Amino acid sequence: MDSGHSGPGADGVSDIFSFYKEHPKTCDPKDYWGQVMRIVRGRPVGEDQIQMIVDAVLSGLQIRADDVLLDLGCGNGALTDRIFSHCQGGLGVDFSPSLIEVAERDFAVPGQRDYHVQDALGFAIAATDTTRFTRALCYGALMFLTAEAAEKLLESVNARFPNVERFMLGNMPDRRLIKDFFRGGYRPGMEDDPAGATGIWRTEEDFAELARRTGWECSITRMPPEFFAAHYRYDVILTRPVR
Repeated sequence: MDSGHSGPGADGVSDIFSFYKEHPKTCDPKDYWGQVMRIVRGRPVGEDQIQMIVDAVLSGLQIRADDVLLDLGCGNGALTDRIFSHCQGGLGVDFSPSLIEVAERDFAVPGQRDYHVQDALGFAIAATDTTRFTRALCYGALMFLTAEAAEKLLESVNARFPNVERFMLGNMPDRRLIKDFFRGGYRPGMEDDPAGATGIWRTEEDFAELARRTGWECSITRMPPEFFAAHYRYDVILTRPVR
């Protein structure tokens, strides 16, 4: 993932997202993984890698046939659609008009699999029809929100989406491994920059504390070793505390 961004915007969203508004327009209309920069060594990842992501989301969210999914940062809907096929459907939200255009063109089923242009935090704060969702997903996007915006997002989903039992934050970069990942290219402070190419890096303990502050409990899962990013990323599963 790379872009010519300069810093977080006023709404708490990193300017790296401006890249995702324009980049999809340069890709083939059917190059779904290239459009969202799910690439390795300049080439879109293979079907085996995508299936591992789908399996991890289905397992982490414990998706049931009667669930309704909210996908915050859904991109072009190519991944979201595969999750929708295992439940009643739901809504994908993304800030990028060009990505949502692809989602609406190729994946939307009006009234069942819908897509909406809005940033994740803005939607979480302002949405009105919130009780229908039972699961929530934010895959590969939370690290590009400022720390304040990320905390507000988790807090808002907890407070305003009462029937969301499980919320998965996917593909989070592990702060303990940042120097190994960048090797000689590491610069102090990179791990706290939401406008950086890899966003904010957090430890498992960071997420445990963030979850506590926003009303969630959290657990950590990791992908199989053959997953292309398994060596430096992990998934966070948020659940509501048992009362």
